[in-house]
Amino acid sequence: MEVDAAKLIGAGLAVVGLGGVGAGIGNIFATTISSLARNPSARSIINQPMWLGFALVEAVALYALVIALMLLFVF
Repeated sequence: MEVDAAKLIGAGLAVVGLGGVGAGIGNIFATTISSLARNPSARSIINQPMWLGFALVEAVALYALVIALMLLFVF
């Protein structure tokens, strides 16, 4: 197999995880909206874990992007 083809396949496999990241972010915000619709006074309790979860899930996306870019341009 050619090296360029292997790079492209590796980069494609590295970003497959972005589908899960999109589903995770959608799940976080859907659950938050549902929770706040049921109990609006719990906003201060719900907001901090929501943003923490969003940041952690988004970090996975950034790691996948960095790995894909490294496979394409560094190696």
